[in-house]
Amino acid sequence: MSRIGKRAIAVPSGVTANVEGQTVKVKGPKGALQAALHDDVTVKLDGGQIKIEPRAETKRARAQWGTSRTLVANLISGVTKGFEQRLEISGVGYRAAVQGKNLQLALGYSHDIVYPIPEGISIATPRPVEIIVTGSDRPRVGQVAAEIREYQPPEPYKILSDRPEELTCPCKEQRETEPGHFAQACQSACSSEEEANEQAAQPAFAPGAAR
Repeated sequence: MSRIGKRAIAVPSGVTANVEGQTVKVKGPKGALQAALHDDVTVKLDGGQIKIEPRAETKRARAQWGTSRTLVANLISGVTKGFEQRLEISGVGYRAAVQGKNLQLALGYSHDIVYPIPEGISIATPRPVEIIVTGSDRPRVGQVAAEIREYQPPEPYKILSDRPEELTCPCKEQRETEPGHFAQACQSACSSEEEANEQAAQPAFAPGAAR
C-alpha cells in the first residue's frame, strides 16, 4: 500500500474542485489548474476531500497511485500558495533585469539574452544577481527555471553561471574564488618553489671566495 497515495487530499476553503472522469479541475485565488490522471487509478470527490485508489493490485497501478495523489496535491497547493524557484547568478559582469514582458540576461556573451516570460509565470529580479520565478503550475515553474539556467549552466571550476540557490556546485575548495586568484596563487607558489630549489642547488661558498 502506498503511504502517499492512501492519504486523502483536503480541499481548503476558497478552492473549488471538480472530478470529471480521470480529469481533476481546481480553481482558487491564484488561478485554475487541471490534471488528467492515469487510467490505472480512480479518483472521486467525497465530503470536501479528493480520494485516489488503484484499480488493480498491479505494480504499475501502485506506482501511479502515489504519483497521481502528488499531482492532485500540487494542483491544490498551486492555486492557494503557488510555487517558486530562485536562481542565483555568479560571475563578473553577469546580471539580470525584467523589462516589460521579457527577462534580459547579461551572461558574458557578446550580446544580451532576451527571454520572453511565458503566460502564467511571473519573474522578479530583486537584485541584479537574483532571479525569482513564481507561478501556480509547478512543472511550468520548474521548466522556466531550467530554460533560464541552460543559457549559462554552472561551471564547476569557474563558478560563472546562473544556478538554483539550493544547488551545491561540485567545486574544489581551492577554486571557490575567482579563476584569476587561483591562477596567481599557483604561479606564486611555483615560483617560490623554483627559487628555493635553485638556492639549495648552489654551493655554500662560491669558488675563489674568501672563507
